[in-house]
Order: sequence, then C-alpha cells, then structure tokens
Amino acid sequence: MEFDFTWLLLGLPVAFALGWLASRLDLRQLRIENRQAPKAYFRGLNFLLNEQQDQAIDAFIEAVQNDPDTSELHFALGNLFRRRGEYDRAVRVHEHLMARGDLTQPERDRAQHALALDFLKAGLLDRAEAALSKLEGTAYEQEARLALLSIYERSRDWTQARLMAAQLDSAALGSFQVRQSHYLCEQALTSAAAGDSLQAVQALVQARSLAPQSARPLMELAKLHAQLGQPEPAFEALLELKGQAGHALPLAAGLLAKLAEQTGRQSQAQEMLEAANTSAPSIDLVDALIKLDADPQHARQRYVEHLQREPSLIAAGKWLAGEKLEHEEHHGVVQRAMERASKPLLRYRCAACGFEASQHFWQCPGCQAWDSYPARRIEEL
Repeated sequence: MEFDFTWLLLGLPVAFALGWLASRLDLRQLRIENRQAPKAYFRGLNFLLNEQQDQAIDAFIEAVQNDPDTSELHFALGNLFRRRGEYDRAVRVHEHLMARGDLTQPERDRAQHALALDFLKAGLLDRAEAALSKLEGTAYEQEARLALLSIYERSRDWTQARLMAAQLDSAALGSFQVRQSHYLCEQALTSAAAGDSLQAVQALVQARSLAPQSARPLMELAKLHAQLGQPEPAFEALLELKGQAGHALPLAAGLLAKLAEQTGRQSQAQEMLEAANTSAPSIDLVDALIKLDADPQHARQRYVEHLQREPSLIAAGKWLAGEKLEHEEHHGVVQRAMERASKPLLRYRCAACGFEASQHFWQCPGCQAWDSYPARRIEEL
C-alpha cells in the first residue's frame, strides 16, 4: 500500500494553524496576567505613597496571588505588616520566603534579616538574637551587629554588649569606646551592689582608660570611694574632672563640697568651683559654693550675683526664701508659688528625644541614647 502524500500536504497547514492559534491563546493569557499583576502592584504603591496602608496591603496581597513567585512582592508585603505592627503576619510572610527553594543566597539573606527585624520589633529578643546571629558573614552583618548591641543593652547583658561593641569598633564603623566605658561602669555598679568593691574599682579604672574624656568613670569612682569611707581618693577623682570633663562639674558639685569638708580641702574645692562658675554659671555650682562658705550673708549675695549674670527663677526662689517681706504673713504663699513655678526648670532634658527627668541619666530612658543628657538643668540650657 502506497502512502498518499496528499494528506501530508493538507495536514501541514492545518497543524500550523492549530499551533499558531494555541500560541496566540497562551500569549493572550500571559498578557492578561502580566497586566493584572503590575496593575495591582502599582495600585498598592500608590496607596503606600498616600499613606493608605490598609488599601496598600490589599493591593499587594492581590499582586502576590497573581504572581506568587515574585519575591519582591513578598518583601513589600512583609515590611508593610511590620510597619503596621502586625508582626505575626510579617513573620509568616518572611518565613514563607525562607521556606522556598528557588531563592538566591542574597534574597535568602535579605529574608533572614527581615525576619530578625520582625522578631525585634515584636519584642521577641531571644528569637531576634538567634535570627541576627545567622547573618554573620553576609551583607547584613554590620546591621545585625548593631541590632544585637541594642538587644544586649535592653537586656542589660553588659558583657555581651562590650564584646559586640569591640567588634563594631574594630570594623571601623565609628568609635564605640565611650559605650564600652559605660558598659564597664554598669558592671562596676552591679559588682558594688553585690559587695565586690575590688572588682568594681578595677572595672571603673578600665572604663577610665578607655574613655579618658568621659566624666562618668571619674564620678562613679568618686562615689564608690566615698561609699567605702575613702574621702581622699574620692576627692582626687573629682579634681580630675576639671581637666578631663569640666562641663560635667555641676553634676559632681554637691559631692565635691561634701568631700572637701571631710578632707579639709575646702579652699581647693572652692577655687575649682569658682573658676567653673565664672566660665559657665550654674545653680548647682552656686549651691556647692554656699555649702563651703561659713558666712550666711555670703550665701544670699551669691544668689544675687548669679541673678545679675543669669535670669534664674530657681536662684530668685532660693534668695526669696531668706528675705524679709513687708507683708511677712504672705511669705509662705509667695515662696510656695515660686517653688512650684521653678520645679519644672530643675529637670534635665534629653537632647535626642526631649525626655525630661528630675535626675540626670547617662542613658536616656526614652530613646536609649547614651550621653544625651546635658549636665545642666532645663533653665540653664
């Protein structure tokens, strides 16, 4: 039986037509899907720029459903969930990314970093620490170390904080020596509270060598010696403030006056306080000078001199406390009003976030910044 080539000639055009038709259908479907996915993506981007996060999330979810293999959409969606405080949903998105086998190594590192940030924002510090530790040797290594440093500070793990700060310091990302000095001071306070004064002194000496221009090691060392009944070395430590960190002298003025009386070195302390008050007047320096002055008349005169240089409501209230008024029966009422008005001016204010406190902090309780509190009160800023 011979093969009829006529059927082959007729079949080739038919097969070609069917193939062309199938390809056109596939291309049409692909174009529809490609139009839908970018449209949803750009709609979400528009909502995001207009700060409409709810609508942006809905649009990105639609885009992810249309194109589930696009990692960028997952990252955008996870970051949106984190910004909204929906940390559990952000974690699910980034864990889903981590479970995919088609991610490149840079994308996997990025997903690991995003997952660590989710845990950190959610306050799950142990899980955040574990996730950040996996970023060693990646492009996110330094960011992870900074985040780990923040975790160790929040958990008051000063030993680990010192080790991490040393690594960051060696990586030339800035100087972390002052921070290490603060960590040593914190460790010294812990040791002193536990009764290990020797360990506390050693930590403070090391802190002083790390940051010679920092006031805290000297002040903490003076306080520790004073608590141990050693006024002489305590006084010597505060004398060093004049050359090393003179701006912080108002914080130590009261203790300096007390130690001067204990050691009989009033004239030396008075000379130091007078020089500091001449260059930068402070009500704390004035109060310390008054403690060292045996003549009460000199005390009232010092407040007047301070008022002549600085318009201080605090000094005016202190001067008024010893003044005889024409209507003496109203003195108590006037004095209480002055004290109430000046009380907010006695606070310290963080220069980074504006958090106000009645006492001076080395680390702001509000924003966790170090050395952000000036040594002067609000009225003197």
